[in-house]
Amino acid sequence: MKLTHTLLAASLLFGLGACTQETQNKIGREINNWTGVNGVLEIYSGDKLVRRFIKVDKLTTALGTDASKDRPYRFGYGIMDANLNGVVDSGEKKVYFEFSDYSTSYVFFENPA
Repeated sequence: MKLTHTLLAASLLFGLGACTQETQNKIGREINNWTGVNGVLEIYSGDKLVRRFIKVDKLTTALGTDASKDRPYRFGYGIMDANLNGVVDSGEKKVYFEFSDYSTSYVFFENPA
């Protein structure tokens, strides 16, 4: 039983090592799609922070219905941090949001806390 697990783990590592960097990145993104991330999305107006969404699983690029082309906006779900303190307070709820890829200054990162 232990030998089987060791051989399986070695096979997976060998197979992953044979993949290109892009394929490895793609696999990592797929895992994040399943597990989600504890993301933070910050929206800026100039150099001023105007909106923050916390506990964001992922950002998704919208696809056109007929054209199968990416649309120029992203969307997701997260808790709107109304007072911008980085903590979920009472009254702050999960919301749907979307923003333009072209005209919106934003930073999306995994919450280090």
